[in-house]
Amino acid sequence: MIHIKSDKQQELFDPWCYLSPKRRQMLENDWPGLFREHLLDELPVNKLANCFAEGMGRPTKELHTVLGALLLQQTMDLTDPATIEQLCFNIQWHYALNIPEESDDAKYISEKTLYTMRQLMIEEHLDDVMFDAIGQKLATVFNVETKKQRIDSVHIRSNMRRLGRIRIFAETISKLLVNLKRHHQDLFDTVDQKILDRYWSKKAMASFSLVKPSESAKTLHQVSGDLFDLIEQFKDHQKVCAMHSYKLMQRVLAEQCHMDPDGDGSKVAVKNPREISSDSLQNPSDPDATYDSHKGQGYQMQIMETFSQNEDPEKKQQTLNLITHVSVQTACEHDANALMPAITDVQDRQLSPEQVLADTLYGGDNNHQSAEVKNIELVSPVKKANTSDTILLTGFTFNEKGYVTTCPAGNAPMQVKYKGKTDRFSAAFNQEACDACPLFDQCKLVSGKNKYFLRYNSKQYRIAVRRAIQQQESFVETYRWRAGIEATMSELDRRTGIKQLRVRGMPAVRFAATLKATGLNMLRASAVRKARSKAARADSSIINLIDWTFTVVKEQIFQLLSSWGRFCLKYSQLSERELYMAA
Repeated sequence: MIHIKSDKQQELFDPWCYLSPKRRQMLENDWPGLFREHLLDELPVNKLANCFAEGMGRPTKELHTVLGALLLQQTMDLTDPATIEQLCFNIQWHYALNIPEESDDAKYISEKTLYTMRQLMIEEHLDDVMFDAIGQKLATVFNVETKKQRIDSVHIRSNMRRLGRIRIFAETISKLLVNLKRHHQDLFDTVDQKILDRYWSKKAMASFSLVKPSESAKTLHQVSGDLFDLIEQFKDHQKVCAMHSYKLMQRVLAEQCHMDPDGDGSKVAVKNPREISSDSLQNPSDPDATYDSHKGQGYQMQIMETFSQNEDPEKKQQTLNLITHVSVQTACEHDANALMPAITDVQDRQLSPEQVLADTLYGGDNNHQSAEVKNIELVSPVKKANTSDTILLTGFTFNEKGYVTTCPAGNAPMQVKYKGKTDRFSAAFNQEACDACPLFDQCKLVSGKNKYFLRYNSKQYRIAVRRAIQQQESFVETYRWRAGIEATMSELDRRTGIKQLRVRGMPAVRFAATLKATGLNMLRASAVRKARSKAARADSSIINLIDWTFTVVKEQIFQLLSSWGRFCLKYSQLSERELYMAA
């Protein structure tokens, strides 16, 4: 049965009236008040309810409470026992999730239920739904301006040990032996005793960590041979071949070894480290993790956020930098392939930017062309590797169509041609003028019959133009705001622990990372709400002071006018009596 509490039902009495005014105000002004007022209704309880029957079974835990607890768990970087403890006793959680009643049904959840609900969220991709819904709500409530955004990636490590090549072989073999022991005892008994002595016990496995560098090549040769023998031994057993651990052994063999044996009778030959792909298996406990030569093993997350160029600290505190896009990838994927999917995602969710700041890896010519088609300005430096391709265009000027107009010496070309089939420009310059030019060596022209030629393509022209633009002060002034996203990565790590997760596998890593970004949006919005409230109180204090001053001055003026009126009235009455007596 499905248990969903409707927040639209009005309470006859305030269930939080037992709180003192100051504590109530603290809760209302911090993230619990923001969550309860704006975000609680945005949780995708109806999508989670589709996983349960309406009139059958035991009632579920209240679904707002479950989804809210899972979100707060990732936001606060808590273990399952710590999450249950916070849900039981933390009044901030109770206020945020609107749980005033004191009962185990309302404020307690078992670890099994927490795990089950988390798995349902992962399978149904409700983390993405929650991120979108809460992001849209915060953008509306805080009137977020999305015209200017920036993008970058952060490296994530899952809960796995860093293994060398020898340990990868050994752990994969050990994993198969454990599964054989559990499910196919008869086949386990057929394994060679020498292999069992090397890989079955914990003590034997620990010996692989003590291998001397001088013996590493010999040990690697031995473990690769053992892995190959096991694969050959069970290749005709259909049930074993269907096991995940057996498939991992096949993967390790294909990634780490050559199948063509050497002349010395070896069954397999271990590959050179440079021959191994970056998407190879890094640890049998996390098959989805890959390798990045710069950041190491694990995953990476692409983050796009809004930003403001306001230099005023007070205005800056009152502006919400909202994370608009989150995407979890394997570590070996290139950043250049993440830009356009991120832009498409925010456009589909009505959060489209007009300008995107990114580092050099995102700034390839193809991405610039694609962003321009979507009417988005991509601000990104040119790779240094492109210098050799565009140095020959330095000093030349071009028109809007890419045709050369003048050389570095100011001379116009005799003729400029463009061939559409080959996408090549060819500009011819006068030979006599070029021979006499002191800048001739700089131009790097190609000699022809009675002419010198400058040949280039459209891509070289576009890169040369971008290289010239990035030397301008306006580019430096605009691009300096890209560095602000590094503070977001640091904040994600400090507040949510995103760089070292407690889970393994792409689905679980995606779930945790997405909810942590959602939680950071909530915490940032709470800080902005506080800053705006403080500014509003300051403004109201000034207005009250002005009103008080005006009231005091007004009263003084009225008293002065009243005294002057009485004096004039008295004088006029005295004058009338004097005239009467004189008569």
